[in-house]
Amino acid sequence: MDIITGAQLNVPDAVFAWQLDGKGGVKAIADNDVYDRSHPCWLHLDYTQPESAQWLATTTLLPNAVRDALAGESSRPRVSRQGEGTLITLRCINASTNERPEQLVAVRIYIDEHLIVSTRRRKVLALDDVISDLNEGTGPENSGAWLVEVCDALTDHTSEFIEGLHDNIMDLEDSLLDQQVPPRGTLALIRKQLIVMRRYMAPQRDVYSRLSSERLRWMDDDQRRRMQDVCDRLGRGLDEIDACIARTAVMADEISQLMQESLTRRSYTMSVMAMVFLPSTLLTGLFGVNLGGIPGSAWRYGFAVFTLLLALLIAGVMWWLRRGKWL
Repeated sequence: MDIITGAQLNVPDAVFAWQLDGKGGVKAIADNDVYDRSHPCWLHLDYTQPESAQWLATTTLLPNAVRDALAGESSRPRVSRQGEGTLITLRCINASTNERPEQLVAVRIYIDEHLIVSTRRRKVLALDDVISDLNEGTGPENSGAWLVEVCDALTDHTSEFIEGLHDNIMDLEDSLLDQQVPPRGTLALIRKQLIVMRRYMAPQRDVYSRLSSERLRWMDDDQRRRMQDVCDRLGRGLDEIDACIARTAVMADEISQLMQESLTRRSYTMSVMAMVFLPSTLLTGLFGVNLGGIPGSAWRYGFAVFTLLLALLIAGVMWWLRRGKWL
């Protein structure tokens, strides 16, 4: 399609509808404007909104398969060619307030030389970096640059989150060196976050790699090189995730060993205490039987002497245990 009218992009509940001006900025789309291939239009939608969902279901600007995918049918990172355009699904960190960051947010994109349509359900904070650059006039100038900037922003947020997990792991390791076991569930949460990140970021790296090698006519060689740099940076993040997973496994073993040692020490202490009082328990049980003929039962100093003998016996057992290095 060579031209697009503003009325075709008029979605009342869209997050925004802009056209890149080719100078690093954007301008709003008006109904009576006509847009050619010179600069792409960017339509950002929340597909849970009724009018946005209706537009996705009925627009003629997008292929049928693309409309379904943009409406939330795809979840794992992937890329596929759709005629002259490309359908891309990406994941980024969910940094929204009071929400779990490992619950990654999906952003779905259809992009070609003259049209960019992106959809989401939850806010994608990484896009705010691109939006800020566009508002300041220092943003991308065309579709290829836009895609590189978006992927770079997503990777920045991912790298920051991985660095945060790395710092948390270092704090836990320092605590373990001081024989302090972390609260229950802390290590499990970190491992869950690492596993989820590994599950989605590995295919996302493959998406970046494919985008850097595909001969898309709206991406030049410099943009492909930049995309490869983004891919390499995410690859280093994945290496860090693998290292963190291995470190958490070591910490889990160390915690288990510390708990086992603590249990062993307590069991040993109880066993030694039982050995100390075992002879005295035998004697008190023997002299405590309710039968006649117990020695010293009629002597007024019998109990005091018996108590003294028990104390001497306990002291003797403790001396014997210490001599044998049991204590």
